[in-house]
Amino acid sequence: MTDGAIPTTRLSAPARPRAFPVARALLAAARPRQWVKNVLLLAAPAAAGVIGEPRAAERLGVAVLAFCAASAGGYLINDVHDVDEDRAHPRKRLRPVASGVLPPVVAVAVAAGMLVAAGGLGALLGWRFLAVLTAYVALTLSYSFVLREIAIIDLAAVAGCHVLRAAAGGVAVGVPLSRWFLIVACFGSLFVVAGKRLGDLVEFAGEPGAGRSTLEEYSVGFLHHVLTISSAVAITAYCLWAFEGRHSEWPAAASVVPLALFFLRYALLLDQGRGGAPEELIVGDRALGAIALLWVALFAGAVHL
Repeated sequence: MTDGAIPTTRLSAPARPRAFPVARALLAAARPRQWVKNVLLLAAPAAAGVIGEPRAAERLGVAVLAFCAASAGGYLINDVHDVDEDRAHPRKRLRPVASGVLPPVVAVAVAAGMLVAAGGLGALLGWRFLAVLTAYVALTLSYSFVLREIAIIDLAAVAGCHVLRAAAGGVAVGVPLSRWFLIVACFGSLFVVAGKRLGDLVEFAGEPGAGRSTLEEYSVGFLHHVLTISSAVAITAYCLWAFEGRHSEWPAAASVVPLALFFLRYALLLDQGRGGAPEELIVGDRALGAIALLWVALFAGAVHL
């Protein structure tokens, strides 16, 4: 460079911004892994043997989308409501809202949009389905704001959300819901929810503030009692369905065995302290998965043969 010359600098390309961090945070906060619970909408149509019919499949597709949107909206609102509590939790502090990645105002706005979208999809399936979907949203929000602070009621509320999913599938395709179906759905759901609480109780033992406040009111012995009662009622109701004679007799009767084994294997895994994430437990344990597949095969035979 000569004297008097104007110094020049080499311009570098601007740093690339993080690609859509808010969009990724929204997707994470909507918890798509939890949407697998909406497979419960297929239960009643499968039990009635109509799940493969084109019209039923189309309506079920809309129903599942509606519940996925409603679930996403509920999770976003829950995370905004729980932001302070989540920040004190060893894992939940990493959630998008609690960690500060996702602004609460954005989360609430998107949640409102998802709930409106869910309502629009639900309206396409008729007022009965929309009523069940509305009850699900109301129960989800009531749980987030009030019901989860009341021991026993919190278990019933979460189980009720699962039952409403199962009932919604039948309503969507016009399948009558038998009393046996509803009893199995209610107490099977209570079994899974109690198992989740048991896993939380074991995981967060001795860590005040790390779990839900109602955990302090439960004991391992009490939750095992709930597991015993709920599994017994669910299996008994299933047996009454299996032997009532309105379907293929031997596959229905045989399907009782893997169902009972499923409950027993699940209870064993819970006793080993592996019940904190039921969706991972069901998918991750090979023996449990094999038992479930055997039950599905025998159940399908009972319905279609």
